[in-house]
Amino acid sequence: MVAPDRTCRTYNSAVKNRPAYAIASVDHALQLGTILQVEGPLTVSEAAERLGVARSTAHRLLSMLCYRDFAVQDGDRRYAAGPVLALAARTHSRAALLREVAMPHLTTLTDRVAESTNLMVLSGDHVRFVGSVEGTQVLRVGNREGMVFPAHLSSGGVLLLADLPDEEFAALYSDERWADRSDQLPDRRALRREARLARRRGYALNNGRTERGVTAVGRAVRRADGRAEAAVSISLPTARYSRTTLPQLVGALAATTADIERDLAAALTPAVDR
Repeated sequence: MVAPDRTCRTYNSAVKNRPAYAIASVDHALQLGTILQVEGPLTVSEAAERLGVARSTAHRLLSMLCYRDFAVQDGDRRYAAGPVLALAARTHSRAALLREVAMPHLTTLTDRVAESTNLMVLSGDHVRFVGSVEGTQVLRVGNREGMVFPAHLSSGGVLLLADLPDEEFAALYSDERWADRSDQLPDRRALRREARLARRRGYALNNGRTERGVTAVGRAVRRADGRAEAAVSISLPTARYSRTTLPQLVGALAATTADIERDLAAALTPAVDR
């Protein structure tokens, strides 16, 4: 029998014990993430001073937070909260249900196409990968769960953007919202055209836009009212992708998203006594 973990506490508990085998680097990274989210940007020197560590250690910690999108570096070399910490609030139970329903179908899709598959949701102007099944081939795309990417660059993100009302899309890509990253603001008209085209044809293609050497094909998971709830993508090394394989991938995605939509609708339908 495994002894209960006395380290974790419930919200109504007043006691929080330090783990017997605490990992200092993890603790420092979590502290930095909290500081960035609650207090705002800071420099490497300020981070080192807050944690009581060397500047080189603080720099390594911040670099890892940037790699996992918990932090970003701005123009004057200060570090700020990244997309993961800044994501818009989303109902946890809904996301958990979506993942629970979709994961078996992602596994089936991976078995069918022999490539990595992903489930993502829209959060602001980013997509967050809430589920991922890694392919088994030697050359494959790794697990993306928990990672975030700009929505306008990802296959699933383009499809999710396509369903936004014009005013919501305009607010998401307004000059004001992108003031501190204006050099990254996409061409809004071109993006809107691309998103609408992707919706009409039923899929979107990302050929190396988010990661060099990686191609992804995505398709939306739709609610009963037709609006996109999430997106599923197949990710594969670009070296293994060709236009002749695209119909097979799109067909496999269509079958998978239909199965997810069916099971999600059933899970959201209240039980009725017969």
